[in-house]
Amino acid sequence: MWKFQRVLVTNESENTMVVKKEIQIGNGVLSFEVGRFAKQADGAVMARYADTMVLATVVAAKKPAEGMDYFPLQVEYREKMAAAGKIPGGFLKREGRPTDKEVLSARLIDRPIRPMFPSWYHNEMQIIVNVFSSDQQNDADVLGACAASAALMVSNCPFDGPIAEVRVGRINGQFVINPTFQSLETSDMDVTVAGTDDSIVMVEGESREISEADMLAALKFGHEAIKKICALQKELAAEIGKAKREMKIPDVSAEMVAEVRSLATEKIRSTVNTVLAKEERSQANEAIAQEILSALSEKYPEQEIAINEILHDIEKEEMRSMILQKKKRLDGRGLTDIRPITCDIGVLPRTHGSALFTRGETQSLTTVTLGTKLDEQILDGLQPETARRFMLHYNFPPFSVGEIKRLGTSRREVGHGNLAERSLINLVPGEKEFPYTIRIVSDILESNGSSSMATVCAGSLALFDAGVPLSKPVAGIAMGLIKESEQVEVLSDILGNEDHLGDMDFKVAGTRDGITAFQMDIKIKGISTEIMERALAQAKEGRMHILSIMEATIASPHADLSQYAPRLTTFKIPVDMIGAVIGPGGKTIRGIVSSSGAEINIEDDGTVVVAATSKEASDQAVTMVKKITEVPEVGKTYTATVKKIMDFGAFVEILPGREGLVHVSQLDTKRIEKVSDFVKVGDVLEVKLVEIDDRGRLNLSRKAVLLGDSKKKQETPAQ
Repeated sequence: MWKFQRVLVTNESENTMVVKKEIQIGNGVLSFEVGRFAKQADGAVMARYADTMVLATVVAAKKPAEGMDYFPLQVEYREKMAAAGKIPGGFLKREGRPTDKEVLSARLIDRPIRPMFPSWYHNEMQIIVNVFSSDQQNDADVLGACAASAALMVSNCPFDGPIAEVRVGRINGQFVINPTFQSLETSDMDVTVAGTDDSIVMVEGESREISEADMLAALKFGHEAIKKICALQKELAAEIGKAKREMKIPDVSAEMVAEVRSLATEKIRSTVNTVLAKEERSQANEAIAQEILSALSEKYPEQEIAINEILHDIEKEEMRSMILQKKKRLDGRGLTDIRPITCDIGVLPRTHGSALFTRGETQSLTTVTLGTKLDEQILDGLQPETARRFMLHYNFPPFSVGEIKRLGTSRREVGHGNLAERSLINLVPGEKEFPYTIRIVSDILESNGSSSMATVCAGSLALFDAGVPLSKPVAGIAMGLIKESEQVEVLSDILGNEDHLGDMDFKVAGTRDGITAFQMDIKIKGISTEIMERALAQAKEGRMHILSIMEATIASPHADLSQYAPRLTTFKIPVDMIGAVIGPGGKTIRGIVSSSGAEINIEDDGTVVVAATSKEASDQAVTMVKKITEVPEVGKTYTATVKKIMDFGAFVEILPGREGLVHVSQLDTKRIEKVSDFVKVGDVLEVKLVEIDDRGRLNLSRKAVLLGDSKKKQETPAQ
């Protein structure tokens, strides 16, 4: 049960009612508080789960944006470093541009909220979620989504919510709501679920090859908690009692609608039922639009946006009708058919691995680069600093869809790359087995359908081409949905238009043995688990088909790495010798790197990893390190360098930093009167270690080496 708390706070200027509600969710208490913070926003809620707190604020424009035919919603998520008692790194010492984590968290808030607004609502809106306290155990992203929904519920905006969001893990076979960061390390799934009282509206996550049944069970488990959080938000909104803002629904002339439909319906129907390439379809639709606009421009001036919206509605209706009635799609495929696929590997000669994956009009050119420990990405945020050794970057240049735009990394690119990375990461070998840093880059060269799932396929192929011992190939597929009342059809491998005009974009990636990642976005108010079950079963069939084509191209990783990839040699040294290898201020190890051309990394347990692109460089670096850490051995012969001349003998270095004395009597087989007349500083001698005294001093002999060589010559039979 949730608790209800109402506090009346009095200050000099006004009486302010502070309302707080809380409920037990998982292992923590979730609370919403209204009335104490950010009172000039249209809606503001401070949400708390355990000791993690976020403030969500909502501000909406009073009037619709001029000339805009979409909902201009902006969602921002920011983590204040002070929330975890940290000061930002860098020169400026203040938070800068959003990190990938902040971008991904903002997307988790935006995606379930956006479908909850009326299609006609075009008022600019900004939702800002700030993390003000972090217990460094509970992620604030799902809390931010709940807080944003609650802020909308207590605002005067036309929000058809609430929605709620939770994270589901499974530890030792038991589902857990909102597992901590530490708990997720032993969980075989990390699933973020958002939903309303009666349906699921968004899913995203990764897993270790779970079954479709396990995934559905996780969603049902998460939905039970979502229902409780939604009920709590309704109680909060009812208590606040804020009336919704009166909105004028755009009034479109019925006469104009009828006239546009009369002129355009048959033309659009004909185009929809004709198999066309993406560009051809776009040109055909543009020609129809220009014809209709030209015909009606005098009668309905300045109505271009409204007419285009009517044409869009007609296209949507005709496409959906064709799928539901004829079971036929825009490109002529059946509902479960996959577009033609081609796979090529090794297409780029100087990369460590490469693949070109083409599915219909979607194409990804993907590369794999293998690096060393020094190439790991250091992640700094609210959590303790960590290193990232596997990364996937996704690029969506404008030419891939025939457009001209400014280059830059968008939120969409960050999100798509993250999904593809999560699809592959659990199949990548551990650092002990394969101690490389791995970077995958997917460049989308064409796009008409899911390019993120094409990236998964291309990434898997490129990893195999690079010789990365990925345990299994991974493939991905995007599923669509057309739902009109009780009529439902699930589409495999959707086109861009089927995504845009359909009701769902459900991406599923995995191996032959299970699901590794998933993401679902919908444009309607929610779907049932029965529809999801059907989509998952259909996705599995499609995934197996794609895997068969990929396996025909390359069934297992190449046995050898690219000749251009660094070779790693791993060995151990005594922990107490790490300092000797590094040297004062890093002087010794820098000298080895400079001399050999290899990279060297030393772990705290004494593990040394030497990376080099040639065997010679690797051997030289390994030899130099081993000499530093080698323990002098009595009876062994060393090549020594004279470091200092004394009257009683010469001090020589037999190993880096290890010196011993060659007494004057041991310099030669004959008597030497003056040491400086016999050897000079810098001379190289072959010496034998004859004794390590009780004080650890090394006593060496050149004489013993000479006598030993002489004896060997005498024992060698004459030829």
